[in-house]
Amino acid sequence: MLNAPLPDLDSWVMYFRQADIPVLRHTVAELDKLRDQADRVNARKLSSVIMSDPLMTLRVMAYIEQRRSRSQITDITTIERGLMMIGVIPFFRDFSNIPLVEDQLKEHPKALLGLLKVIQRARHAAHYARDWGLMRKDLDVDEITVAALLHDAAELLMWCFAPTLALHARELQTIDRALRSFTAQNRIYGITLHDLQIDLSHAWHLPDLLIGMMNHADATETSRERNVRLAVDLARHSANGWDDAALPDDYKAICELLRINPDTLFKKLGIEGPPPAQPGPG
Repeated sequence: MLNAPLPDLDSWVMYFRQADIPVLRHTVAELDKLRDQADRVNARKLSSVIMSDPLMTLRVMAYIEQRRSRSQITDITTIERGLMMIGVIPFFRDFSNIPLVEDQLKEHPKALLGLLKVIQRARHAAHYARDWGLMRKDLDVDEITVAALLHDAAELLMWCFAPTLALHARELQTIDRALRSFTAQNRIYGITLHDLQIDLSHAWHLPDLLIGMMNHADATETSRERNVRLAVDLARHSANGWDDAALPDDYKAICELLRINPDTLFKKLGIEGPPPAQPGPG
């Protein structure tokens, strides 16, 4: 566990590259059920369990890249295709005795709660990204689903391995709601989580396609990248409540991306739209 920030970005990257990433207890329980019938489990079923947990998804994507043959030119950009490449039986052989989030953070219950909230946010982002990808008839919705699920992996890692620092960063923004995330991160960690996310993705040799959909620094954003970004934004802002001040801009951008009207969007989200404007004094 880290109780003080590391000196620079490279140090953070090196630390997390060597870290044994924990996963949810529920994920391990579900995998154990499938392990007992490994000879009858297909890649799609196993993939659905893995992708319910962004930390497990991160472990598996890094593992896939480590196992990929040097002669293999095409990137593996989804969990299911990766499992088809390595095989279900070898997967279960290599994924045993995985550390648990609940054990790692048993002395930090507030940090565990913070982590679970970010996991839930990541799941919502992945759901939105997939749903909108289907509406857009995207060529591969699984790719944008993985990109949205892993978008905030660096934040998850901070909650797991630097819980005191993560709580401090959240407290800064709770005290000052106008404080930007990157400002709070620089104060507490000495880096931004976006920079850590991108550098770690390269260090783990994640596919360039996925890294591009997680990196919003490029002004020439594709519709797929916008799909992921808006899904992550909506999940992040709605986590603060459906009255968050940033949501109207999110709604407008999503409607433009999907070419739908606001009422259709609100129906899909299962929420009521913003209240109608009140007439001015006549």
